[in-house]
Amino acid sequence: MRGLRIAAAVVVVLAAAVPAARADTLAVVKGQGAVRCGVTTGFAGFSAPDAKGDWKGLDVDMCRAVAAAALGDASKVKIVPLNAQQRFTALQSGEIDLLARNTTVTESRDTALGAIHAAINFYDGQGFLVSKSLGITSAKQLNGATVCMQTGTSNEQNMADWSRANGVQYKPVVIEQFNEVVNAYASGRCDVFTTDASGLASIRIAKLTKPENYVILPEIISKEPLGPFVRQGDDAWLNIVKWSFQAMINAEELGVTSANVDAQLKSPNPNVQRLLGVTGSAGKNLGLDEQWAYRIVKQVGNYGESYERNVGMGSPLQIQRGLNALWTKGGLMYPLPIH
Repeated sequence: MRGLRIAAAVVVVLAAAVPAARADTLAVVKGQGAVRCGVTTGFAGFSAPDAKGDWKGLDVDMCRAVAAAALGDASKVKIVPLNAQQRFTALQSGEIDLLARNTTVTESRDTALGAIHAAINFYDGQGFLVSKSLGITSAKQLNGATVCMQTGTSNEQNMADWSRANGVQYKPVVIEQFNEVVNAYASGRCDVFTTDASGLASIRIAKLTKPENYVILPEIISKEPLGPFVRQGDDAWLNIVKWSFQAMINAEELGVTSANVDAQLKSPNPNVQRLLGVTGSAGKNLGLDEQWAYRIVKQVGNYGESYERNVGMGSPLQIQRGLNALWTKGGLMYPLPIH
């Protein structure tokens, strides 16, 4: 009997915990009036403060989109700068509600850290940045080079795997803080900087005195699908973050922009109507009102708009869309249907 009573109590506790867990993060976010968003300590194009101290970037726009959906206002974001080693601890502990910090989605991160990814907002790969003065045109010429990288990232393992496979010996210079790694490279402490290719483009433009003296080598040695993470066990919050991103790529595919979204409210296209909440119950399904996606597009823009102003040809980084183009244009961005 005692065993039955314990089992029954466990069932009751679990049953009570399910709705609480599902509503917890959204309730916390509403209570504090902001989405606490973990980002990098400064990564131009993805998350970095501008001259006025306002944080801008592709990842910051992910945070703003969630705030627009959940709180009605894209500006209701509290930015929490984190280094690579702090990021998952901050998410696990509840210090942040959303991690949007150019973080690679891997099996271990999705299973062993109490976190789960909600989207992939940038397809990337690890590369190499070198000075033109070295006269190097291929990473396979880096034998014996000193290589700067940040600890607590997937870059260390990728570099070790690639070097073994290609018979390239190197001397690692591993530093915890991103800006310190950049400073070490800029001061000549290393021959090479290795990280995601998008990061190299950012470092070259934003951190080096004479960017024209540096080149990114052609080799890409890994797959780095980057995206936002939330805590496991809160499916309702996972859905809000996931579908906030899906709203942005759906909007791009449908031609709905921040400039024409009001006019698109009268569109006869049923997919546009469902996206903007004119018909359907997508908002209700997410625990939000029906204008959640309208606000994302109106206040943040579609994915293409965010990409171009932050990292694309309209930005200093000038990164081609490539894999980050819509599937209809040769990329991997394939929006899931909203209905």
